[in-house]
Amino acid sequence: MTSHQSTQTMKPATAAKKLGVYLEATPADFREGVVSRAELNELQTNPPQWLQDLRSNGPHPRPVVAAKLGVSIAGLARGGVTEPLTTEQIETLKQDSPEWLVRERATQAEVRKEAARIKKKNAERDA
Repeated sequence: MTSHQSTQTMKPATAAKKLGVYLEATPADFREGVVSRAELNELQTNPPQWLQDLRSNGPHPRPVVAAKLGVSIAGLARGGVTEPLTTEQIETLKQDSPEWLVRERATQAEVRKEAARIKKKNAERDA
């Protein structure tokens, strides 16, 4: 009996999510094919120029935009940000500091503080 291991592949959307880039901004050959686990590992280890450019300049997907702004994805939506943003646009938002961004950052800080409190409480209970 022989062992046959198939190559694990993923859709380009999944690979883009794992790479932290906006799928629509990737090259056509990336969007139109499938990505093997080995190819994904190679992209993560030795990113080509297009991937480096996307990671540094954008456009960035919502999870990355939210992380760079220090808010939740839902907070972005509440603030009216529904499109991918470039690094320049994100920096402009940070400098302008609109009221919704200040409010969402404060909300996110409270969420993190509460999560830390619960984690500490659970650790004390388990100890």
